[in-house]
Amino acid sequence: MAGLVAVGLSMAACSTGGTGSRDEGAARVDETAAAAPTPSPSATGGPQSAERVDPIALLKADPKIGERLKDDLKPCVADAYPVDTSYGSLTGSAAPDVVVNVMTCGDAVGIGTYVYRKQSDRYENVFMAEDAAVYGTIDRGDLIVTKQVYAKGDPVAYPSGEDVITYRWSGNKFTQHDWVHNDYSRAVGDGEAAVEPAPSEPAPS
Repeated sequence: MAGLVAVGLSMAACSTGGTGSRDEGAARVDETAAAAPTPSPSATGGPQSAERVDPIALLKADPKIGERLKDDLKPCVADAYPVDTSYGSLTGSAAPDVVVNVMTCGDAVGIGTYVYRKQSDRYENVFMAEDAAVYGTIDRGDLIVTKQVYAKGDPVAYPSGEDVITYRWSGNKFTQHDWVHNDYSRAVGDGEAAVEPAPSEPAPS
């Protein structure tokens, strides 16, 4: 019995060598949780609540938007307007910024992109692009505006290319940070936009 006790003590002494946490085993869950501070929602960058706004009311009350667009802004079906709304951080404001895209009912082509920033108790128009086939999105704090480019004779469904413009908030306005132009291939798709070669003439006999 004394021999077994001696062997056990010898093995215990060896196990305290400097081989790191592998010898010490897993930490207790309750001790780890007590030691680690609880991160705040802003520190983790997780989803945050956004105050929903009425995009139609914003557009109708916006003095920067022309009366023609306001008059043409009507529901496509019942009370469904051709408007997309996005919320996110663009200007560093405490409240999420609002991006509103206005489209046509028939083919959903963008005709206007607007960005609203909350100032006190109201929203202010801080960016607008009213062009054919324009659409704005939020990408990691940047405003990305895509404009379809049409050559003469291009059908609505087949533009020749696109401009992708990146804007960033600087001071009290958006400034252009990047620009990319893409030309679309004419050889793909369902063939409507592809140009077929002319038939060759038969060789004389």
